[in-house]
Amino acid sequence: MSLYAKPGVETACLTLQDEAGLDVCEVLFHCWLYSSGLEAIPAALAREREQRRLWQCNVTAVLRGLRRDLKAMAATSESVKALRSTIKQAELMAERENLQRWQMWALEAPSNEERVVNVAEKTSDASKWLRKQLLINPYDGFSEDCLKQPPTWLKSLQTLTCQLDPHQGAR
Repeated sequence: MSLYAKPGVETACLTLQDEAGLDVCEVLFHCWLYSSGLEAIPAALAREREQRRLWQCNVTAVLRGLRRDLKAMAATSESVKALRSTIKQAELMAERENLQRWQMWALEAPSNEERVVNVAEKTSDASKWLRKQLLINPYDGFSEDCLKQPPTWLKSLQTLTCQLDPHQGAR
């Protein structure tokens, strides 16, 4: 996704992953939906979110853990450095696969199952929309109340939304 290459987006995504416990692939998925004028239906999203969470836990996180565990040894061993590089590529491939699965889920729904809906008009506050998609739903522990004292990672959401809609800062 070209969004990830835009200034500040990678750092924002990693902050949301590390500080808010969000899945970067799901964050990017919702950004793609927003850009496409779509929104996931919450009940359908909850079912797929569990499938994607399992992929992240059983595949991506395992690879990430291996890569991080080898960091110190890679500083003194060329062979471990090469192994770590290979694991990093596998981790990126696992994330790419997860992103593709999110996209296929949205685009290839059976005719009797609605997963996403067209949004008639994009909200004037993309940050609030994205926050709602990722954090405020009956399936997680976040609520509007917890956002009255906003955590520092909300700035990362703002960075993302400014890249999604460059006019956000001017409104």
